[in-house]
Amino acid sequence: MGKKLVILLWIGFGAFSVKAQSVNKPKVVIGIVVDQMRADYLNTFANHYGNRGFNLLKKRGAWFTNCYINYLPSYTGPGHASIYTGTVPGIHGIVGNNWYNRNTASNVYCVRDSNVSAVGGASVAGFISPRNLKVTTLADELRLATNNRSRSFAISLKDRGAVLPGGHTSNGSYWMDDEKGNFMTSTFYMDQLPKWVQDFNAQALVRKYLDLGWNTLYAKDQYLYASKDENEYEGKYADQERSSFPYTFKEQENKYIKRTPYGNSILFEFAKEAIRKEKIGHNKETDFLAMSFSATDYVGHIFGPNSLEVEDTYARLDKEIASFIRFLNNEYGKDNYLLFLTADHGAAHNPNYLKDKKIPADYFFSQKEQLALNEHLEMKFGTKDLCVKLMNAQVYLNKKVIASAEQEVAIKAAVIEYFNKHPLIQIAFESQRINEVVLPDFLKQYYTNSFYIKRSGDINLLFNPSVLDAYSLTGTSHGAWSAYDAHIPLIFYGAGIRADQINKKVFMTDIAPTIANMLGITSPNGSIGNVILDVQ
Repeated sequence: MGKKLVILLWIGFGAFSVKAQSVNKPKVVIGIVVDQMRADYLNTFANHYGNRGFNLLKKRGAWFTNCYINYLPSYTGPGHASIYTGTVPGIHGIVGNNWYNRNTASNVYCVRDSNVSAVGGASVAGFISPRNLKVTTLADELRLATNNRSRSFAISLKDRGAVLPGGHTSNGSYWMDDEKGNFMTSTFYMDQLPKWVQDFNAQALVRKYLDLGWNTLYAKDQYLYASKDENEYEGKYADQERSSFPYTFKEQENKYIKRTPYGNSILFEFAKEAIRKEKIGHNKETDFLAMSFSATDYVGHIFGPNSLEVEDTYARLDKEIASFIRFLNNEYGKDNYLLFLTADHGAAHNPNYLKDKKIPADYFFSQKEQLALNEHLEMKFGTKDLCVKLMNAQVYLNKKVIASAEQEVAIKAAVIEYFNKHPLIQIAFESQRINEVVLPDFLKQYYTNSFYIKRSGDINLLFNPSVLDAYSLTGTSHGAWSAYDAHIPLIFYGAGIRADQINKKVFMTDIAPTIANMLGITSPNGSIGNVILDVQ
């Protein structure tokens, strides 16, 4: 009897182990980041969505309705880095799309690397690598866990949208060259484009898409989020006389593809070709594909959230996602891939739009404010250009012209006093003295999460809600801690995922450790996030 019991227990345990292992090893993990997608867009534009795109993910996936960014500023570079590393800028080092380097007295682009060169694109677009990223990504850890038998790929229209998710060990990270409209990479990854990428570029799909022009999918009276097609809050394409449908692009340069919903379409086509030609997900180990859709960000910046253009872009994206899910089901079987969908940040309403609705809002133009600050400091201290850069809502002091430590203390105090009197600033404070500031604890933590001593500014500025760190009076931007910028969608779908709507508060940094746990691998080496979901 005892032997029989042991055998039965062993058989049962073995069956459980095989089942758990098969669930935890999908053929491929696919990350989808929709650039500038607010969490509420899943509901706001739902009247345009069918049953096989966003609504399918919401219904059949684990939908976290309360996911937030937990650092500042909420920009593309830090967003992609944080999603795939499970950590914050204060650890992974990507503190903005750009930051100021005092040693070289120059701006640093988050993925610029002068030691590499272009492969398959214009030389100016090829100085790109992940070397500024100081930690591993989820894809890196998957490669390490399998002794490089797993393969990882990352694609985007934007270089930073491909390079940061792909990490340091990517088998191929590809982005689009503005000049030619081709997908390219750099010598960090390879010396020559694979033949399938060359063949894809040779199809000249960018030109074919642009020649289609852009009109609304549906009758204009079915669009609910904008009061009218052309309005004073939205911008327009640089060479267009109006900001209303229909648009023609037959005379426009190839780079226009990024500013239309067709940018998303061509990226989906590129993803399908990558899956076919690289045989992604058809190996013994789990593979990884990171996809970042940038057209939503370009369209959003130009036109703002209260526009037919943004609404139509998401209507079209829903159809593209539905088509891609059908492709994945045919390629792998619906239970053999694991997919997550999220965003790198949201978007603010246009301040003039809010003002017209009697809601407090305004614009903060950093270059103009830097000039005014320097004039004030020069009058007080007799030295020009004491603020060398105002960027990312941070003041960088010009240490080369500051005479002593005592003077630096006085200058910092003067800057803080100046901005604390500014009508658009809630509070200014020294970056390294956040614990002394009277703010809600969660905001203190956000600022702490964002501070990287070699790259961050000396003084932080906290804007009033709905103050936009802007470059234009039309369209929109992002960067704040408020829900419009920091509340993002998060859905897990596919292998081992139970359908559920989960309302607990989670963070962007929870995504990577959750996927790592599902795969049974180590979390990225800087990860601070929590596991928020178990597989069946």
